Amino acid sequence: MGIDLSDLVEPRPCSLKDFKARAIAIDGYNALYQFLSSIRQADGSPLMDSKGRITSHLTGTFHRTANLLEAGIKPVYVFDGKPNILKAGTLQVRRQRKEKAQEQWEEALKAGDMETARTKAQQTSKLTRDMVKQAKDLLNYMGVPWVDAEEDGEAQASYMAQKGEVYAAASQDYDSLLFGAPLLVRNLTLSGRRKMPRRNVYVDVVPEILKLSEALGALGITREQLVDMGVLMGTDFNPGVKGIGPKKALKLIKEFGSGEAAIKAKELDVPSFHNVRKIFLEPKITDDYTLEWGTMDREKIERFLCDDFEFSGQRLQSAMDKIAEGQKTRAQKSLDSWF
Repeated sequence: MGIDLSDLVEPRPCSLKDFKARAIAIDGYNALYQFLSSIRQADGSPLMDSKGRITSHLTGTFHRTANLLEAGIKPVYVFDGKPNILKAGTLQVRRQRKEKAQEQWEEALKAGDMETARTKAQQTSKLTRDMVKQAKDLLNYMGVPWVDAEEDGEAQASYMAQKGEVYAAASQDYDSLLFGAPLLVRNLTLSGRRKMPRRNVYVDVVPEILKLSEALGALGITREQLVDMGVLMGTDFNPGVKGIGPKKALKLIKEFGSGEAAIKAKELDVPSFHNVRKIFLEPKITDDYTLEWGTMDREKIERFLCDDFEFSGQRLQSAMDKIAEGQKTRAQKSLDSWF
């Protein structure tokens, strides 16, 4: 998903405590897909209640958000609106990949290959409107605000960061930089150790932060040129040019100065170049939202997760105690700022 700049930019490792008392705008769909993909059983099946309803997204939303609140962070989740028409091709490709992965998952299960089964299962994640609503309801009960974007959630989060309403935008994708987020935080809603695919090796996943101005300075380009690189490489809104990756795109931009000049000089076929460029430089955003962080409602959380979705009450109590402590510390810090 999104463009891959990992070969060109180097994020700085950090920790949750670095964001204490700071507001962070989190790409909601990106986070929910993380939860659906990573929070699964040994055979790759998502967590479900006795009625067969998937609960992986709720487990992730509650416990990962609880970690942020315990650290005194002020998260706000930003959810995608209606997708741009130019994203239709990408969405179709994703659907086809999920269908193929579903077939491979089932084949691996029949063959007893649990490693492959889990890997393929992670690629089948589907997010429904009901799941999104459930996540939003849970966030309400936790005292965490959320925003519905006009179009792209990353664009909206980046806009909020540009306005100074939040400290940074959080997403696994680098697209936030193209949308102009001054600071991008990766791995914020991931935690702990992760097993490398098909290897008996585990790595520690820690938050990473990227500063747009520093990344542009290191590459020696402007944000507009970074967007042009993305369009040449291919984005969620266009397929890009075959054979052009991050390094070649950077070389072309430095040689010709712009994507338009590179396309003309090399006779490249990049349909909708200007339209895709405009999506990143002039995205559709909304100011119709209010950012207010409240306190959690223990009773509503218990009723929603325990009574409706059969969560363990004991685990919830422990997590809610930590949330309460984090919210108390945050409130005290806010009060102290008046004196």
